[in-house]
Formats: sequence, C-alpha cells, structure tokens
Amino acid sequence: MKLLRLLLLSFTLLTPSTVFSAEPVAKPKTVKLLCIGNSFSNNATKYLNDIVNSSGNELVVKSASVGGASMLTHWGKIEANEADPKDVKGQYAGGKGLKEMLASEKWDFVTIQQASFQSHDIKNYRPYGKQLKAYVAKHAPGAELLLHETWAYRVDDPRFAATATMEPKSNKAMYEMLAAAYAETAKDLHARIIPVGDAFWLADSDPKWGYRVDEKFDVRKAVAPAVPDQKNSLHVGWRWMKPAGAGEAALKIDGHHASAAGEYLGGLVVFETLYGQSCVGNKYHPMSISDEYATFLQETAHRAVEKVRAAQKKE
Repeated sequence: MKLLRLLLLSFTLLTPSTVFSAEPVAKPKTVKLLCIGNSFSNNATKYLNDIVNSSGNELVVKSASVGGASMLTHWGKIEANEADPKDVKGQYAGGKGLKEMLASEKWDFVTIQQASFQSHDIKNYRPYGKQLKAYVAKHAPGAELLLHETWAYRVDDPRFAATATMEPKSNKAMYEMLAAAYAETAKDLHARIIPVGDAFWLADSDPKWGYRVDEKFDVRKAVAPAVPDQKNSLHVGWRWMKPAGAGEAALKIDGHHASAAGEYLGGLVVFETLYGQSCVGNKYHPMSISDEYATFLQETAHRAVEKVRAAQKKE
C-alpha cells in the first residue's frame, strides 16, 4: 500500500497540467546597435536599455558620437583615421576610430544622423550619407544602416525669433524641412528611417498633450529659481545656469536637446524600429513622467513608426 501511494503521488506530480501549466516564455531577442551621431543620438538612447529590458529583450549599444557632429564631421574623422590611426582627430571616446568600432561587434544596426542645425537642408546630407553607408557596409557588412531622424527645436527657441536671419523661421517649418530631407536621404541610401522627429511633432502638436508656451511668465523679470510652466515639454527648455567661474546664475533656454519626456519618446521610437515590436504597454517609464502621459508617448511613438513603415512599404 505504501508503494502504491508513492506511485500515485508521483503520477500526480507528473501530470501535464502540473508540468506544463506555465505559459511558454518567448526567447529574448538580442539587438546590437552602434550609433554614429551626436548629443541627439545620446538623447534618444538614454532610456533605451530600460525600455528593452522591460520588454524582456536584450540590447548591446555603443556610441560613436561627438557633440554637434554632422555627417561631414564623421566623414572627416574617418579620413583622419585612415590616414593615421594614431591621430586623435580620427578617434572617438576611448581612443578608437570608427573602423575599429565597426569591427568590434557583429552589429545588427548602425545609425547615422545629421546635425540638428543643418538637418533642414538636403545639401548637407550629400555626399556624406552615401559615403558613410559605403564605409559601414565595408567594415560591418552584416549591419543594416538606419537613418536616425532628428527633431525640430522647441517653438520658443531663439532660432525662430523675429530677428533671426537663419532658416527655417518656425519649429513647424523646421520639422517639415528636416522630415523632407531625411525622406529624400532615405531614398538615396535605400535605408529605413527611425522617425523620432515625426514622433516629436505628433506629440508637440497634440491639442491635449502638446507643449504650450507660458505667456504669463516674463523671462526678462524672472527671479531665481522661478521658471515658466513647461508642462509636457519634450525639450530641456528654460533653466537657471551659472557661468563657468564667477558670476550670477542666468535664466537660459535649451530648446534643442530632449527633456526626460523627449528622451523617453525617442527611446520608444528606436525600440519599435529595432525590435519590430509595439512599445504600447511597456511597463517602464521615467519616474518624472506620469502613467497617463507615458501611455500617450507610447501611443505616439507607435503611430510614428507605423506611419513610416506603411509609407516605405508603398515605395
């Protein structure tokens, strides 16, 4: 009887409902990414690891970035490194040239982008986009080249002041011009776009969630630490800064670089593009962002990626 009870217990423990009751776990997808860019590529990948980890996937990411770098800047570093690998002008942080960085991993994706200030003019992409693509193909032949679309500056950035002489004249014009330049470059290179700039525009122009300038705040009369209401700003915006060395803090605006919300939005767009999975429902978001706003940013990132995906399928 004792042996019979043991056999019955063993049978119970081995029934299919017990052994196979757990849902099968999907195998994590590992993506290896190298970003050839500037501070904007750093912005868009700041939270990428967190988003990827929350999705159950894995990421290897490295950066070949230089603040304010254009495609021309990176091509100049390539030429310097090819002429003399020991020349620091051809090296990135860590003392490596791009050739060495491209050969250091079996990259799945390599991204390139234009300097934000030059992003509106297609002339700035040529011929450097094609040269960079050829160089990547030579030294990382298994990688897909992607165009990381940058974004328009905030609506109240000094670039768009009435006294400014540069083009474009508004954030809407800047977005439309850079979007057209990236789309034309994508055709030139037969490359896919990571539509971060599109996502920024969708979010900023949303009637509920878009950033609106605080018209009641007079910057000229501001006293530290007061700043305007900058709710839902995707850009850093106004902040008090002390000059290097002695001096009083002054209220300065950074309408270029991404805030935590902008960095999160950019990361969501990059995630969807690399992994081919929807970011909607991802459990991670920075603590400074509310659950409701994070959901909006996820849905916006998804819309931007889907729009570009549908457009490129038609071509």
